[in-house]
Amino acid sequence: MSEKRIDDVTGTETTGHNWDGIEELNNPLPRWWLWTFYACILFSVVYTIFFPAWPLVSGATQGVLGWSTRGEVARDIAQIDEGQQQYREGLLAVDVHMIRDNEELQNYAVQAGAALFRNNCSQCHGSGAAGAVGYPNLLDDDWLWGGRIEDIAYTIRHGIRNEEDPDARFSQMPAFGEMLTEGEIAGLARHVQSLPDGTDPLSGPAGQLFADNCATCHGDDAQGDPEIGAPDLTDAIWLYGSDIASLEDTISRGPFGVMPPWGERLGEANVRSLAAYVHQLGGGEAGEPRSETNVEEQIGEGDVPEGAGPTGGDPSDPDQVPFPEEASGTD
Repeated sequence: MSEKRIDDVTGTETTGHNWDGIEELNNPLPRWWLWTFYACILFSVVYTIFFPAWPLVSGATQGVLGWSTRGEVARDIAQIDEGQQQYREGLLAVDVHMIRDNEELQNYAVQAGAALFRNNCSQCHGSGAAGAVGYPNLLDDDWLWGGRIEDIAYTIRHGIRNEEDPDARFSQMPAFGEMLTEGEIAGLARHVQSLPDGTDPLSGPAGQLFADNCATCHGDDAQGDPEIGAPDLTDAIWLYGSDIASLEDTISRGPFGVMPPWGERLGEANVRSLAAYVHQLGGGEAGEPRSETNVEEQIGEGDVPEGAGPTGGDPSDPDQVPFPEEASGTD
C-alpha cells in the first residue's frame, strides 16, 4: 500500500509510490500547460458544435456550419466546370472535324482529352498510348475502324463488339480451327506472315486458302477494310503478335476484342475531347467525313443543347463558337 510523505530534500509531497527506494515527487503541473490543456478542451467542444465530428450509424454530425471537405471539393469542381462550360458548349456547337479549325478550342480539347485518356483508356492502351498485345497502338497510322477524327469519336462513343450499345462497331473473325486442318492453318500463317515482304496474297496453295477464307474481309490485296474493322495484313503491324505461333492461334480461334462504349459515361463533349487527343497523337488521318453530317446526325437528333452557340443559330458555323474574345486507337 502506498504512503505519501514529505520529501526531506525538496520538501515536496511524494505520490506514495516506491520502487526499490526510488520515490516520485508529486509536483504540480506548470500553469501554462494547464491553461493550454483547458483551452484545447474548450476548442474541441466548440469544434464539435460547428464542424462534422461525432460518427453516427450512417454518417456523422454535420455541425451548425454545414461544412465538409467533400463539399469543399464539390464546390471547387463546380467552379472549374463553370469556367470550362463555354468550351464544352463550343465542342458541341461544331462538327467534330471542325474542332481543329479553332486553335483555342483544339487546345482545350487536347488537354481535356489527355486527362480523360489517363483516367479511362491508359489501363488498356498504356499511359503512352502505345498499346500492348491485343490492345491497339494509338500512336501509329494503322486503324481498324478508320483514323479520321469522326471515326475515332464514333468508336469511343459506341465501343466495339460490346453488348451495351446497339450501335457498337461489330465484326467477327471466324475460328478457322473449326474449319481448316492444322496443316492448312500453319501454311496460311506462314503465308500471312510473308505478306509485308511483298508476297502476292493470292499466290500458291496458301494463296488459294487466303482467297477462299480471308479475302472476303481483308480483300484480294490483303489491305483490309476499315468499314468492317478488317486489318491490313501487308503493313507489318500485328495486334496479336507476328510470330508463327501467334498467327496460328489468331487464325485458329478468331480473337474477339471488346471495347466498352464511353458515350453515356463521359458525355458527348468529353467524347469529342478524347477523340481530338487521340487523333493528334501522331496517327490521326485527315479528311472530311465520309458523308455530309451535322451534329444531330453524329450524336443523335435532339441531343445537342439548345443554344449551344452564342446565338443559338447554325451549330456547324465556327463563327458561333462561344469564346471570350467573341462572346464578352482506337483501332
